[in-house]
Amino acid sequence: MKKIILYSIVSLLPFWGWSQVTSQWRGPNRDGIYPGTGLLKEWPAEGPTLIWSQSGIGKGYSSAVTDGNSIYVTGMKDSTDYLSALNMKGDIIWEVPFGPSWNSSFPETRCTPTLQNGFVYVLSGLGTINCVNASDGKTKWSFDAAKKFGAAYGDWGVCESLLLVDNMVIYTPAGQRTCMVALDKNTGETVWETESLNDTSAYVSPRLIIHGDKRVIVTLMANNLIGVDPSNGKILWKYNYAAFMPEKSLKVWPGAPQTNTITPLYKDGFLYVTGGYDHVGAMFKLSEDASSIKLAWTDTILDCHHGGVVLYDGYIYGSNWLDNSRGNWCCIDWNTGKAKYDHKWQTKGSIISCDGMLYLFDEKNGNVGLVKPNPLKFDLKGSFKIPGGKGPCWSHPEINNGILYIRRGDVLMSFDLRKK
Repeated sequence: MKKIILYSIVSLLPFWGWSQVTSQWRGPNRDGIYPGTGLLKEWPAEGPTLIWSQSGIGKGYSSAVTDGNSIYVTGMKDSTDYLSALNMKGDIIWEVPFGPSWNSSFPETRCTPTLQNGFVYVLSGLGTINCVNASDGKTKWSFDAAKKFGAAYGDWGVCESLLLVDNMVIYTPAGQRTCMVALDKNTGETVWETESLNDTSAYVSPRLIIHGDKRVIVTLMANNLIGVDPSNGKILWKYNYAAFMPEKSLKVWPGAPQTNTITPLYKDGFLYVTGGYDHVGAMFKLSEDASSIKLAWTDTILDCHHGGVVLYDGYIYGSNWLDNSRGNWCCIDWNTGKAKYDHKWQTKGSIISCDGMLYLFDEKNGNVGLVKPNPLKFDLKGSFKIPGGKGPCWSHPEINNGILYIRRGDVLMSFDLRKK
C-alpha cells in the first residue's frame, strides 16, 4: 500500500509544479517569472547594494542559477566550456570542463545550467551533454550528443539550456534523424526520439506546459514550432513559424525568419512566440486535447531579438529589434496583440519579473532598470549601471531569495534587492 501511495504522489508532481524544485533558465517555469516578496519598489540613485563581484568564471552569455546554497554558471576558457560552482559569498569552489566551445562567431557559452536534486546538467557549444555532481564537480555521465543524434545547427552553434521532465533530460538536436530526444537523467541513455522534420535547431530552450490534463514540451526550431508528448516523444503538432516572412524581415538578411531565440510564453490554452529582425510575433490557440494549434493573431511591434519576454497581468513586456544594436521597450496586449507602448530606454536587452516588478538589462552598456508593469506607460522606478565585466550584456538576470545575479563576460555580480 505504501508503494502505491508513493507512486501516486510522484505521478502527480508535474501537475503540482514539479519544475519548482529545479533551478534553471529563466526561472522555475522558464517564463521569466521568479518567486519572491519583500523587494524594493524603487531604487536609490546609486541602485541596490552590490554584495560581491567575482571574475574568472570564463567568457559567456549564459545566466547563473542557484538553489540558495551554491551558484552555478558556465563560461568559456580558451576553446573549452567550463562549469563553475560558487558559494554564496561569490568564491569559486570548483570548476570543471564539460565540452568544446562553439568554434565560430560568438563562441562564448550560451547554455545556462539546469540544477536538480544535487546534479547539474549542461550542454556545450558543440553539443556535448554532461551530468555533473553539484557538490564536487565530478562527472556522472557525458557524451557527444550532437554527434550521436546527427544534430543540425545554425551559424551560432548549440545554444540550448537543457530541460528536465520527470526523470528525463530533453535536448533538441534537430537534423535528419530526429527533432528532440529524451535521455535518462541518471544514465544518459536514450528514452525516446521524435520523428525528424528535417529541420535545423534554433537557439531556443524548450519548456513544459500543462494544458488541462495534458503535458506538452514546446520548442521552436529554425522553421517549426512543435509540441511533443513527454510520455513517448510523439510530435503532437507543428507549425511553420518561419513561413511568416514579411518583406522587411527578408531585407535584414535571408536567414532572419529562421533565427529564433525566445522560449515561448503560455497561459490558459494560448502560446506566444516572437523573433527579432522584423519577424512577426504570433499567438496560437491550442485545441482542448492539445492535439493541434491554430493561429489567433500576429503582431509586428514586439520582435524580440534574444532578451526574452514576460507576461504580467494580461500584457506582454519585452524589447524589440530596430537593428542589431538598437531596440525599444514595448508592451502589447496578450489577448489581441495590440501595442500599448513602444518606448526608448537605453537599448534592447533582457527582461525578467519578480514581486510585481520588471527588471531590464540593457545589452550594450550594462544598465539595469526597475520598471513597474503598466500598459499605459513605461514606468521606470530606478536604474544603475553594473560596475564589472566587458563585452555584450547578453546574459539574462536571475533572482533568488531577494538577490539579483547579473553576469557580464567573465564577471558575475550579486545585488541586494531586499527592503531593509
